[in-house]
Order: sequence, then C-alpha cells, then structure tokens
Amino acid sequence: MKWLRKKRVLLVLFLGFTLLVFLNTQWLTLFYPIYYKEEIRYHAGKNHIDPFVVAAIIQVESKYKPDKESRKGALGLMQIMPDTAKWVMDKKKLKGITFESISHEPNMNIEIGTWYLNYLSEQFDGNMFAVIAAYNAGPANVKSWLKNGRWDGSLETSKNIPFGETRHYVQRVAHYYKQYTQIYKAF
Repeated sequence: MKWLRKKRVLLVLFLGFTLLVFLNTQWLTLFYPIYYKEEIRYHAGKNHIDPFVVAAIIQVESKYKPDKESRKGALGLMQIMPDTAKWVMDKKKLKGITFESISHEPNMNIEIGTWYLNYLSEQFDGNMFAVIAAYNAGPANVKSWLKNGRWDGSLETSKNIPFGETRHYVQRVAHYYKQYTQIYKAF
C-alpha cells in the first residue's frame, strides 16, 4: 500500500510539473530561439518591417547560421543572392562592402535583407505573404501570379502558389512567424 501511495504522489507531482511547464511559454523559446535580436530589431525598425517576419525568414533560410551558403549561391543569415545584394548595395550607395562581409557579418546581412524586404513591401502594398513569396521566388513571378489570378496573395490560398518551393517557403515562414509572435509577445 505504501508503495502505491508513493507512486500516486509521484504521479501527481509529475503531472503538476508537466502542467506548469506547458502553461509557461518560456520553455518554448528553447525550440523557437531568436538570435541577433538587436540587429533584427534595429534594421527591421529602420526599414518598417515586422521583426518577427525577419526572424521567421532567417529561421527558414539559414536557421541562424551566419556562414551558410546555399547551392544556388545565396549568402548569410537571410540567404541573399549575390545579384540582389549588389543591386541593394548600389541602391543604398553602400561602398566598400564585400560579399565576404555580407556572407559572414550578421549585421550587414540583416541590413541588406531588411532593406530588400521593405522594397518588396512597397511593391506589394504591405501584403506580408506576397512579400515573403517574392523574397523567395522573385517579385516578377509573384506579380504575375497575382495579376493572372493564380494566387490571391493570402496564406489561406498559398496552396495555389505555382512553385512548390515557394509555396512551402511561405507556409514555413508563416508558421515560424505565428510561433514567434505567440511565444515572445514583443520583440
């Protein structure tokens, strides 16, 4: 009998602990971390982009690995294509910046990536899902899909995005965005 009572007490303690853990969202930060918060906050604010969108894009693009380079040649945390990086550097009149710094310096990579997101946001009237799709597939493709009615620019109809990679990308970024906003509340 004593043995059975001890098991019940242990079970109640375990269930109480488990309930406490699940009611406290802080433990979720272990599964959904955000690194480079200061850089993201600064550049997202400067470029009028929701920092949670930037964090979600970085998570999907590179899992916060600043030295990541894709098979297609995309560089750094935000996986910026070299041609896009060069174009942004010309537009922003950034001198003396190398592809090496874009690839290995999180601050520079986030600066260029958030500026480009702002540029896309202006093109798509702030439609976050169209911006995310354009960040992956290019603005010309997304404009074409929206114009010819293949996709209406919403998450609910993201299954209509013609490129499987972009469809999956938009859904993953939206998932991380939702998780981040629920876990962190404020950036």
